[in-house]
Parts: sequence; structure tokens; C-alpha cells
Amino acid sequence: MSIALTSAAAPTSTRQDKLRVMVVDDSVVIRGMISRWIGAEPDMEVVASLRTGLDAVNQLERINPDVAVLDIEMPELDGISALPKLLAKKRDLIIIMASTLTRRNAEISFKALSLGASDYIPKPESTREASAAETFRHDLIQKIRHLGAKIRRNVLAPAHVTPPLAPVHERPREASVRAPTVAPAAQSQLARRPFSMLAPRVLLIGSSTGGPQALMSLVTEIGPVIDRFPVLITQHMPPTFTTILAEHLARSSRRPAHEAVDGEIVKAGRIYLAPGGRHMKVVRHGAEAAIALDDGPPVNFCKPAVDPLFTSAIDVWQGGIMSVILTGMGSDGMRGGKDIVAAGGSVIAQDEATSVVWGMPGAAANAGICAAILPLNQIAPKLVRLFSGDRA
Repeated sequence: MSIALTSAAAPTSTRQDKLRVMVVDDSVVIRGMISRWIGAEPDMEVVASLRTGLDAVNQLERINPDVAVLDIEMPELDGISALPKLLAKKRDLIIIMASTLTRRNAEISFKALSLGASDYIPKPESTREASAAETFRHDLIQKIRHLGAKIRRNVLAPAHVTPPLAPVHERPREASVRAPTVAPAAQSQLARRPFSMLAPRVLLIGSSTGGPQALMSLVTEIGPVIDRFPVLITQHMPPTFTTILAEHLARSSRRPAHEAVDGEIVKAGRIYLAPGGRHMKVVRHGAEAAIALDDGPPVNFCKPAVDPLFTSAIDVWQGGIMSVILTGMGSDGMRGGKDIVAAGGSVIAQDEATSVVWGMPGAAANAGICAAILPLNQIAPKLVRLFSGDRA
């Protein structure tokens, strides 16, 4: 197989600073491909390429990786069985689950998040298709880099880690991220805008890496908002995975939640999730709003992307938009957030300490468009107050 792939922008790094990556997959082709990609990056290196989960568990202490890319389906010990054993030996190990796009694997990936995996990535069905391989390469390298860098900066102190994605029946209502009592100095100095004086009429949410966990925590606490207003969510996720996420959101919120359908009317009391592989926009439909799914090219390397949702909503709700940007890599949502603020709406960003990756919310915060930058467990109470008439 010969695929010409460009290297993503990366910081320069000494050998001692390089992220140590362990690749675990029973396919020699996949192991070789991922190892070549990682080896081409100046800030990371492959320290082990292993065939089974059992090999990974037995050799973990000797290898001492920062990040593990862990396949789901393997002989001897599969990924979901190896995951807790690896974390028991190294609590701060970053584990990225890799799987093909099947419903079963999507469900297993969500279970992996509940067991402590940091993230997941779908493997292309055929690595011979250059575009699919390039997307996989880009996403994987970025996940390794951003998740690994946070460990290296010692930001993931135990009290600040976003909790695993626990099943709804196992998660008490008060179980949310423990935020530090004092905001980091740099974050506290970021400019804030006043909240809009216009009453919000819709809640828009954008998220990426760490988003499923954050979304589950958030929707559990905003029932009063969902009951009276529509909630539209774009989470960076592939097809099938968004189907499972919608089911989780429905169980967590105890409200109707589903992948958005092209042309359907947007109604209060419902959660609409952008389906994987399609951008979700909204358009006017008489006096109402309707979903418009877009099969256009990726935006900010993502499809679905947050910016198309944010920007399109302005034509429907003008300044009556409350938007939230949660944890995620990149800057998706920042440009759309600027447009929302210019139209008279408001933006809330998740803070750095409770974000798995402070890329998307950090971009919005640094752009000076946020009315608030809050720990995850403070966002829901704030939204309930704002949608109840509080403008402060």
C-alpha cells in the first residue's frame, strides 16, 4: 500500500520530550500504518507495536507508554477487556479505542468511555482509499498529540479529570466534574462580554473530544430548559456513533432525543443531534424552524461541524440564541460563535480545568466572545437561570 500523506503541524521536540505511544492491533497492516504515521511526527514515537491486549497488559510496566491506541477486536484479550487492566496498572494512561464503524463497535466504544478510555477513533473500512486513510491519520495524530500533551503538562490532576461516561442508572444527579475553586490566572484575565438582554429562544451546543461525557452530564441537569425550548447539538462523531449517542442523551435527559431528520420542524421539549457525516443547519419554514441537513465538504476538518449550525441559526432566531461550546480539539464553533454574538446572542465556554481538551472552548474564550467561561458542573445551573429570565 502506498499513500502519500502530509504531516500535521507539530511542535518541535527533543527525544526526551516525545510522547511514547503503544499501538495494539491484531492487524499487521494497521499496526504498520499507524506506526509509520507516528514515526513521521517530530513530537511522538512508537515504543511498542503489539498484537493482542494480553501482550499490552503484560508489557505495560516495561514499556511505560503515555498513550495507547487500542483495537477492540483482538485474540486472547480484546480491547474492552484489556482496558481496565491497563488502567489498573497505569491510572493516567491515555487510551484511544480504535474500531470499525459497526453498531456493536460503537456501543463498545461508549462502554470503553465509561470504563475510563480517553477517546475513540473509527478505523476506515478500507485503508486503500487515500481520503479515508488521510482522515484517519489526521484525526488519530491530533488525538494523540492533544490528549498526550495534557498529560505531559500535568494538567490532568485527579480532581480535575472529566469523569468516565457512567450509565445513567449508575450516576447520581450530583455527580459532576469537581472544578477547582480558583480559576487559572490566565483564564481569569480573559475578556468577558455581558450576556444578551434578549430572551434566549433556543440552546445550541457544540462539542468534540470528551464531548459525550460532558453532554451526558449537562443534559441530565437542564430538564427545565429542554421542556420549554429546543436544544440542538453538534458533536464531532461518525455515523452509527451519533445514533448511539442520541440514545444515551435520551436516557440521560429523560426527554426525546434523536438524530435530526432533514425537513423536520424544530420543537421545544426535544433534543436534536447532528447525524454523523452530515452538517446540521436550521432554516425558516413559515413561522417555524426546520432542520436542513447538508452533505457539503467538511468544515474545520469535521462533518458534522459546529460552525454551520451556529451561523445558520441566526436567520431563524436572530439574537435569541444561547450557545455553549464544550470540550474539544480545534477551533470549531469560534467563528459561528462570533456571528451569534454579532447578532445579539450569547456564548458560554467550558473552562480549561474540566475540559478533556481546551481547544474549541479555548478558541472562543481567547477570541473574547464569551459571556461566561465555566466549569462543566456550573454550566447547567447557569443555563437554567438564563432561560428562566436571569440576564446577569
